Amino acid sequence: MGRQQETNPVSEELFKLDGKPGMAQALPLALQHVVAMIVGCVTPAIIVSGVAGLSEQDSIILIQAALVMSALTTLVQLYPLIKTGRFRLGSGLPVIMGISFAYVPTLQAIAGDFDVATIFGAQIVGGIVAAIVGIFIRQIRSFFPPLITGTVVFAIGLSLYPTAINYMAGGAGNENYGSWQNWLVAFITLAIVTGLNHYGRGIWKLASILIGIICGYIVSLFFGMVDFSAVSGASWFQLPQPVHFGIKFEASSCVALGVLFAINAIQAIGDFSATTTGGLDRMPTNKELNGGIVTYGLSNVICAFFGGLPTATYSQNVGIVSSTKVVAKRVFGMAAGILLLAGLIPKFSSVLTTIPYCVLGGATVSVFASISMTGIKLITASPMDYRNTTIVGLAIALGMGVTQANEALATFPAWVTTVFGKSPVVLAAITGITLNLILPMKRDPKDVRKLRHILHREAKLEEARREEAMKTSE
Repeated sequence: MGRQQETNPVSEELFKLDGKPGMAQALPLALQHVVAMIVGCVTPAIIVSGVAGLSEQDSIILIQAALVMSALTTLVQLYPLIKTGRFRLGSGLPVIMGISFAYVPTLQAIAGDFDVATIFGAQIVGGIVAAIVGIFIRQIRSFFPPLITGTVVFAIGLSLYPTAINYMAGGAGNENYGSWQNWLVAFITLAIVTGLNHYGRGIWKLASILIGIICGYIVSLFFGMVDFSAVSGASWFQLPQPVHFGIKFEASSCVALGVLFAINAIQAIGDFSATTTGGLDRMPTNKELNGGIVTYGLSNVICAFFGGLPTATYSQNVGIVSSTKVVAKRVFGMAAGILLLAGLIPKFSSVLTTIPYCVLGGATVSVFASISMTGIKLITASPMDYRNTTIVGLAIALGMGVTQANEALATFPAWVTTVFGKSPVVLAAITGITLNLILPMKRDPKDVRKLRHILHREAKLEEARREEAMKTSE
């Protein structure tokens, strides 16, 4: 009733999954979703480009592919390509897909030891793993309770901190690394992002990271940190270039990404569930979950051939759905269209490559911190008894400790170092899953007493039934 008084009748279409709101109402909401995710979408590509030592032109191609493939995978999730019986290719839910930070630590390790082509080979294997998880989601789900997924997410956040600090200092290898100018620009950016997050309202709070980057970018111009040479040489329109970087398969890289894809496939259940409960007041159906996760895996296989780094559901956009209740797929389709348009214009992608590392560091350190805190929230959803604290503590200790101790695995084969010694996420995940399976569950004394009471009552009832039966037979 209140919604009809505050808005015109057409706006009710915004709150229907298949609603058809007008352009004037849908476009601002679509832009809101783009603003919320575009920085997170392109930053992993920029980070991987720097680690792999790609040229400016190749960096632009990687960023372009990130935008284009994020748009296309979002559209497939919104509008399933196949709807037959119990199977569908796509969730049919209002979600936004984008390049995920969850893979960045492992992608950095692979790019540093091998090259970008090896990332895409491992991504194909990981996508197949995720698709298999989607098919058997009900059988596999029990291996990944919130305690384990939270531990993995926590490890991801912790492992990204060195990247943020190196960027704030100007980017490792930069001749001005650690200069006061870099730190000043980084802290100005961070202060703006933090201030808007806590004191901003509406679009100012929602777009805090984007606004912080814009302000930091302007400040960096006065210090002469921005080079526009790549922009002038970029074309106005260009289609993605299939297999531009090549594809290579390397066993240890495939194992590392395969484990991450399996974990993120399970984590996607949380995003799909949060979307439906927050916007549709229901839990997702098995068909929606299966279709969404299988599509997540298969779309990443296709992304690898077109230069798109691993994608995943974007939790910040899920949060927008929960807060606004806007679920019309037309809004999300428009957001995907804007991303697609931006990806087809290399001029736009090239502008993103001019953002100084110190600006990116100041903006993303808060993102990485929020990832860690999300992990802690998931962990503490379970009781923090001795068993669970042991699982989390050992998983994080081994994951972070082995990767931070230089040459800790020096005498092992090279593949062991790639899988376990470069990114803490994989080792933390394997340790957490293993401990969760083998450590005994501790029963709550209250639960034990309740169980004994129930058994005692059932025994008395059974005895009474036997006595009644005997009397009846007599």
